[in-house]
Amino acid sequence: MGEPILDIVEESSFSDHFKIIIESTANDSINKHGLCYVGLSGGSLVNLLEQILPKIETNWKNWKFIFCDERIVSFDDPESTYGLYKKKLIGLIPIDESQFIKVNPKLSANEAAIDYEKQLRSHFGDNLPQFDLLLLGLGPDGHTCSLFPQHPLLNENKLWVAPISDSPKPPPSRITLTLPVINNARNCLFAISGKGKADIIKKIFVDKEDLPAGRVKPILGKLYWLLDTAAAAHLPSVS
Repeated sequence: MGEPILDIVEESSFSDHFKIIIESTANDSINKHGLCYVGLSGGSLVNLLEQILPKIETNWKNWKFIFCDERIVSFDDPESTYGLYKKKLIGLIPIDESQFIKVNPKLSANEAAIDYEKQLRSHFGDNLPQFDLLLLGLGPDGHTCSLFPQHPLLNENKLWVAPISDSPKPPPSRITLTLPVINNARNCLFAISGKGKADIIKKIFVDKEDLPAGRVKPILGKLYWLLDTAAAAHLPSVS
């Protein structure tokens, strides 16, 4: 488990740095084992990817997309992460619906988590999944995926995909990858921008608070924190 790769850049070059990491990681994975499994998060990430992905040179048919977490709502619901990616990315880049591993929104959270894990096993077998790249989000409370501060799921070490029916952030019914799966990834990337994230970045890097995002520590893989200067404003090297 190495030290995280912390890269602080000007806002004007943030997207370019993000693109370089995604492109090089994806193409390296395709060259090594034919596919690139990418984990997607919700929130503002999709808008950033909408700008970046069309600029990437890669063999798109070799990409597979999974969700780091997902809300149990219909795909046409504005809260559906898959629905948002489908609307924003399909047609923008040469990918189709078959490349996404999707939750079954007709199931309960418990049933959907079991079903999603079965889908992952159809791709990875019975070995703990090793995703090539997880694109992780960071909430103002330090949550990532649907792993929230002081929630019992932070200690889940058997399930690959866990249900959550009491999410403190709506909608309450979700599924999420668990920390053993996240920390088995080849690459984890937090791309965080804006002054609104400066306080939580300080809590993670300076105050060393025990927050879910701070528990992302790939065992054998790389951990990238890409920050713009606004998000890094409270770090000693910037302030």
